[in-house]
Amino acid sequence: MAATSAPTSPLPRGRHGLPRETVVRSQRERLLRAMAETMAERGYARTSVADVLRAAGVSRETFYEQFASKEDCFMAAYDAAAGLLLAGVPGPRAAGPAGRLEAFARGLGAYLDALAAEPEFARLFLVEVYAVGPEAIARRMRAQERFVDALSRTLDPRGAERFAVEALVAAIAQMVTARLAAGDLEGLRALRGPLTQLVARALDADA
Repeated sequence: MAATSAPTSPLPRGRHGLPRETVVRSQRERLLRAMAETMAERGYARTSVADVLRAAGVSRETFYEQFASKEDCFMAAYDAAAGLLLAGVPGPRAAGPAGRLEAFARGLGAYLDALAAEPEFARLFLVEVYAVGPEAIARRMRAQERFVDALSRTLDPRGAERFAVEALVAAIAQMVTARLAAGDLEGLRALRGPLTQLVARALDADA
């Protein structure tokens, strides 16, 4: 959801003549961002619908026109976060170790930069999702599989080393989550160098 890549502003008060679909879209985007920002401060369990309404500046009626429940709003915010954070991950198919490494570094850099630029959505995506329940966790696992698939196309086009790619993705998830939980955004971005070096050694060994 591209519109969540920057904070959204409230609509003008009173009669503004905006199309209904523009109003609804703006309200939805504000609610999704409010969910992420409120949870980053309070955690999922302590975040109420009322908290989200205050942060978004919309009415309870508007909320329930868009979502059935707090969990439903979270799921929509999670899907928006996944689209935002994983947008740059799928790298092009590249020939040879050097090309594959360059594609990996570019995709990893885009992912780390997106996490650091959107820490509230990143926390929702990587941390708070585990507090929501089985459906949210299953959605998180599907997103991780997307990451594995993208890196497999880049690093392992023959499909011979999928387990190694799964292990790499699990390690990346653990390291970025730890730095995100600590609020270490510079440390988050700094992972690009050592992770790229790790993959470079693996590609050299496989050459």
